[in-house]
Amino acid sequence: MHPLTGNFSEMKDSEIESKISELTKKYFMTPNSDIKYQISLLLDDYKEEMNRRRSEQLKKMMDQRDKTLDKLIKID
Repeated sequence: MHPLTGNFSEMKDSEIESKISELTKKYFMTPNSDIKYQISLLLDDYKEEMNRRRSEQLKKMMDQRDKTLDKLIKID
């Protein structure tokens, strides 16, 4: 984790998405390769957190889905 990433638990999904967008714009605006590298490290952290949250949401949806349809289909 990059030291400037901050605490993800205090951030909403929309805040993380806007931060990803903001960092992406800054990445393409700067010609400095060292700054690009640092921004890419930050971007990786934010994207990883977003993927983790989406994975948790998907798992939660799959656990809560209506399983009665599974019983209607018989495979012999």
